[in-house]
Amino acid sequence: MTQQPQRQPYAAGPVAALRRIAFLLERGREDSYKVKAFRAAAAALLPMSDEEVQTAVAAGTLTTLPGIGASTAAVIEQAAAGEIPDRLARLEEQYGGELTTGGSELRQALRGDLHSHSDWSDGGSPIEEMTFTAMELGHEYLVLTDHSPRLKVARGLSAERLAKQLGVIDALNEHLGGPFTLLKGIEVDILDDGSLDQTSEMLARLDVRVASVHSKLAMEKAAMTRRMIAAVRHPFTNVLGHCTGRLVTGSRGTRVGSQFDAKAVFEACAEEGVAVEINSRPERRDPPTKLLELARDIGCLFSIDSDAHAPGQLDFQIYGCERAEAAGIDPDRIVNTWPKDRLLAWSHG
Repeated sequence: MTQQPQRQPYAAGPVAALRRIAFLLERGREDSYKVKAFRAAAAALLPMSDEEVQTAVAAGTLTTLPGIGASTAAVIEQAAAGEIPDRLARLEEQYGGELTTGGSELRQALRGDLHSHSDWSDGGSPIEEMTFTAMELGHEYLVLTDHSPRLKVARGLSAERLAKQLGVIDALNEHLGGPFTLLKGIEVDILDDGSLDQTSEMLARLDVRVASVHSKLAMEKAAMTRRMIAAVRHPFTNVLGHCTGRLVTGSRGTRVGSQFDAKAVFEACAEEGVAVEINSRPERRDPPTKLLELARDIGCLFSIDSDAHAPGQLDFQIYGCERAEAAGIDPDRIVNTWPKDRLLAWSHG
């Protein structure tokens, strides 16, 4: 008689299993439609008690619940039985390991992430899910930086929508009531003349502002240099986001970076105390290594950011940490190694 393999015990429950599967799929940069199925199933279970879930499992009626299909029902059934779901076990093996061979010491020093997106703009998950995942990763703070209005393809936030979002953040922080803080931010477009794509009134209400170029990336070098320096010298700019705008891999293809006088731009950053973002997305690796080293030598501050558009992508910070470590950047020059109070004193200064 063939002996059945012994299943690994699993005590976290069905919702945790579904969320972990979604996280690992995002970490592995799988298609978003796969992720949505597991997050939808987790949301469907949240209002249910353990007894109600067990009753649905016993009755075989899970798939009659909105948001739960055959594959997610199989995960729920196994997790409810105290067994690690087969899908979760496979994904842990495939995507659960270390993403890099370096950067772990610097990653431990990071206290937060200054660049993230929710489904209020072009992110894939609610603010709450981004927040809970940041907490699970050990962050002390996360800055929510949804896009500004000009970036219509990313559902950029008007001043009115941004004001509503700030109220949601206040309510969420009040509910959490703990050491973690969701900070108010924006990834604001740098317009053609170097001005910022949001009202001064709204920018003044934020904790951190990441300024990035998203349009006319092929602008002539001198004009792009003037544009970026004007943005860096804007009194509300804290971080210069993905400075070249390049893409080196990924589903969107490749794109050469913008041309500008990097020495002049980074000298302006150093003078103004604006951090140069080390964008950790694998398809960006921005700034390129030579520019990263130039900014280091000029004396710039840095921010190692995930630019996460989904909870699982918050783990991408390790890629930026590996690059910063290889470049020998002093951790104290990386603003998100700082405690929240020091970070806010800098960003409001």
